[in-house]
Order: sequence, then C-alpha cells, then structure tokens
Amino acid sequence: MNNDSLLSSALIGAVASARSMTPMATLATARLAGRDTTGHLALLNRPLFKYGALAMGAGELYGDKMKSAPDRTVFLGLLARVMSAGIAGAALAPKGREKAGAAVAIATAVPLAYLTLAGRKKAMARIGQTKSGLIEDALIVAAGAAVVALATKPSYD
Repeated sequence: MNNDSLLSSALIGAVASARSMTPMATLATARLAGRDTTGHLALLNRPLFKYGALAMGAGELYGDKMKSAPDRTVFLGLLARVMSAGIAGAALAPKGREKAGAAVAIATAVPLAYLTLAGRKKAMARIGQTKSGLIEDALIVAAGAAVVALATKPSYD
C-alpha cells in the first residue's frame, strides 16, 4: 500500500468494527514474524503486549459465539474498538502521521461497528449465532491479516 496514505489505517479500523482484538492480534503476529510497521509504536516491541494481544484475539473469537456475548456497540465494546483501532491505525500510518492514522481508524471503526452488528444480526436470524460468527471470524481475520501483511515490511534488524 502507498506509504503516504492512511488507507491501511482506515482498513484496520474496519476490521476493528467487527472484531475489536483482531487488529492487535494481527499486528502482534506480524511483529513475531519479523515485520515492521511504518508508524512508530514502541508498545509493539514488548513481548507482554505481543503475546497478550494474541491471547485476547483468540479469546474474543471464542467468546463471540457464547449466548451471553454482548453486542459490539455496548460501551465497553466500543471502547475496546477505539483503543485497538487507534493503536493499530497509528502503527500502520506513515511515519510522522501516527495521530492521523489513529483518528482515521477510530472514525472508521465506531460507525462501522453498528453496520457490522446489523449484518451479523441478520445472519444470526438466518443461520444461527455460531455459524454466522465463524463466517464473520474467517472474513475478519483474513481481512486483518491481509491489511497488516500489505502495510508492513520485513525487518532488517
């Protein structure tokens, strides 16, 4: 993707709209695979962050299928999306434009959370919570992985 564009930040915000922890988990996976982000975020280099993000991403994928799972638009769900989209959007923004990348990602994630929830509810009515969740997981994890893969580069440290 173009190094001067905030497109990667917007796209990772779209990912966060459906799965709040997927942006962080995909960034952690990229860092563990030796890939660097264009935006500078020291947090991404800490092992606790990387492994914690992976665990939270996996936990969210599991928890989403539970009958007691809250809607993504409840306060804590939106807060998680704001935080995750902001961090990931900053990391994928061009160097020096991290704040703009965070803002674009958040501005994408929050309104799209309502749209993705509406789509999920329609799918749940047709095929059930578990099947619709697994399909959404596959689409969102693949999208997150693609965005991060295209927006990062191999590290030569």
